[in-house]
Amino acid sequence: MESKAAPIHDPYAVLKIPEFRLFISARLCMTLALQIQGVIVGWQIYDITKDPLSLGLIGLAEAIPSIVVALYAGHVADNTSRKKIIISCVLVLLVCSVALLLFTLDATTILEEQGVFPIYAVIFLSGIARGFIGPAIFSFMPQIINNRELYTNAVSWTTTTWQGAAVAGPAIGGLLYGFWGITASYGVDVFLTFLATIFFLLISAKPLPPTTEQISIKESLLSGLRFVFGNQVILSAITLDLFAVLFGGAVALLPIFASDILHTGPQGLGFLRAAPAIGSVLMAVYFTHFPMRKDAGKRMLYCVAGFGICMVLFGLSTSFWFSLLLLALSGAFDSISVIIRQTLMQTLTPEHMKGRVSSVNNIFVGSSNEIGAFESGATAKLLGTAASVIFGGCMTLIVVGVTALKADKLRKLQL
Repeated sequence: MESKAAPIHDPYAVLKIPEFRLFISARLCMTLALQIQGVIVGWQIYDITKDPLSLGLIGLAEAIPSIVVALYAGHVADNTSRKKIIISCVLVLLVCSVALLLFTLDATTILEEQGVFPIYAVIFLSGIARGFIGPAIFSFMPQIINNRELYTNAVSWTTTTWQGAAVAGPAIGGLLYGFWGITASYGVDVFLTFLATIFFLLISAKPLPPTTEQISIKESLLSGLRFVFGNQVILSAITLDLFAVLFGGAVALLPIFASDILHTGPQGLGFLRAAPAIGSVLMAVYFTHFPMRKDAGKRMLYCVAGFGICMVLFGLSTSFWFSLLLLALSGAFDSISVIIRQTLMQTLTPEHMKGRVSSVNNIFVGSSNEIGAFESGATAKLLGTAASVIFGGCMTLIVVGVTALKADKLRKLQL
């Protein structure tokens, strides 16, 4: 009897869906805009204050509203048209981008009178929008695909797109700021956010997944937490990412590294910001063609440990090129963790609960970048910039060790 040949893996299968192409185009533009905005806001605020804690406060200003609305945002995403939520949030982000642009015009003296407070206020408002849009986008994507077998392929492509934008965004932001000034930089931010709005509008609305749930709003809000905390694999993957990003991230301090340690200008900052995403997008492209199936849990643990080691070495480095290499390697390691976690959440979560489960993920992982930025800024204030990054890398290694000992199901995970 002849054995059946293994099915040929098509790395471009999900790209054959027209609305998925619109979806990742919208995400590309939105991510580019947010990355450019992040570089410009960070450099602008540090240029005004010369205080590392002020950089950490940027992350805190965005994380607090995002966390506060997260559980309700997940409930809304599971009970309201996800497209309407996305469009509303992108329009809010567009308003925020326009406000930042207006602050730079000669016709206004608001920053001269109020300092950096108006910038923090805009970031706070954008944090609310990002808190709502995260669960909506996560739960809208599988509705566009409507094929569970393509979830891993879709996650790889969305990760590749996001990281590709994260590569280009900081570099574009730094170059725009360095060569054409802050107003031109925010103008590009506004234009890209407007394009994202158009692409999302071109995707048709999808009906909500059928469900027999008849529960109160309170129970609905808590159900996502119960699901995550009742699933060791998802919980341990989220926990690993949470503490790795919380303690291991150095992105918020890059303006200081660029200015005071590595002695580059805003152009160098753009490349430093882009370096982790360069490594990440290369790894994501690799997994698009060669998806991981065996020993996924062990590889995730090894790679998060590799991320922590890169952070320790980055804190010790005084070479611009070696620092770029370390940041690129950290992005490659981080990409593996992201793809595994997102694939697990898409495949193990019921369709009618994806908004709420995604909101829990956003609380613990999505906002950890911003809270990690505050932790980095506060630690840099106390210990010094380089010492704070080394400390964070060491804490990441400790978290990996504890997770490896306690989460046996993650350790044995196969995809």
